[in-house]
Amino acid sequence: MTPPDDTVTDRFLDGRVMVTQPRHGYRAAMDPVLLAAAVPAVRPGERVLELGCGVGTALLCYGRRVPAAHLTGLEIDPATADLARANAAANGMADRAAVLTGDILAPPEGLTPGGYHQVFANPPYMDAASGEASPVEGRARSNVEGDARLKDWIAALLAFARPKGGITLIHRADRVDEIMARLRGKAGEITVIPLWPRAATPAKRVIVRARKGVRGGAILHPGLVLHGEGDTRYTDAASAILRDAAALD
Repeated sequence: MTPPDDTVTDRFLDGRVMVTQPRHGYRAAMDPVLLAAAVPAVRPGERVLELGCGVGTALLCYGRRVPAAHLTGLEIDPATADLARANAAANGMADRAAVLTGDILAPPEGLTPGGYHQVFANPPYMDAASGEASPVEGRARSNVEGDARLKDWIAALLAFARPKGGITLIHRADRVDEIMARLRGKAGEITVIPLWPRAATPAKRVIVRARKGVRGGAILHPGLVLHGEGDTRYTDAASAILRDAAALD
């Protein structure tokens, strides 16, 4: 596990979730909270899976909003997976949260294909050929695709979702065309949710939701405006999600 003096504890959902994560390199911020808010709530005892869960931020934010869900996370880095397990325990979710160490390209036996009611992910945003990776290992792994490319993340989301189960991912807006192409014929009832930095500005991020193996066309959601014009404060709608654990519905 990362030594305690190399970690920092951050507050999410106005302190409802406390997450210890590495002081240097990638640190979870807004995106995993928005992702967790966009995943539909499951019924008591139903199972959700986060692929590439990191230190558990999205998984635990979802678990705080949906207290009856059984939570599973998959994380490739052993030290980061250890932090996720510790964070689950620190937030009182150890009895319903399991974090497995493994790669989406070679999943561990503990994961059940087709066994989860909701599967979600915050994949690396950058194509390996699109830019120079950070020299900080954890940040590079979180931001730039490695052996697993976007097509592999989408394939894994679909593989682990139950028939008619839900998949959700957050990604860059300029890759939504690839996401839609990868889902075509495999999932339906697709909802694209733009995340607007401010009103009347292009969205940099989108959340895409779909249901495995169902028919139904795509819907462009009104989206979420994060900040007021000329203001660093969150809009009321964004604050309800980021601070009050509301769903992005």
